[in-house]
Amino acid sequence: MGNICRSPTAEGVFRYHAEQAGLADRLEIDSAGTHAYHVGEPADHRARAAAERRGMSLDGIRARRVSAQDFQRFDYIIAMDQENLARLRDEAPEEHSARLHLFLEFAAGSETDVPDPYYGGAAGFERVLDLVEDASRGLLETLSRD
Repeated sequence: MGNICRSPTAEGVFRYHAEQAGLADRLEIDSAGTHAYHVGEPADHRARAAAERRGMSLDGIRARRVSAQDFQRFDYIIAMDQENLARLRDEAPEEHSARLHLFLEFAAGSETDVPDPYYGGAAGFERVLDLVEDASRGLLETLSRD
């Protein structure tokens, strides 16, 4: 939503896994929120700390809101939960609606939504990392087949 917890975590984790797979130079990876609550702010300090514990960095990521150009610019626009996916569907031009996905569509598990850890403790940020790492590996497999 505000692009300071889940989305920048997904951006940093996916970038890390893309680099490990040798694909980072072939991908454009970015994150954005569906709200403008935190535009210009860095990722939440708890998200940064959790990622750093796993050897991943969220440094340099600044919150921004999804723009109309994003729907043309990116092949995949991935939401963390149903609510944000609905907001994206409302904003996306009809011809780009097939680009919209839930991140956990690419994960091995059966969950659909990455939970928002903002109002919880450290365990919530670790859970987000677990889900995002799983989905990142699955998305990379999908992109490797495309």
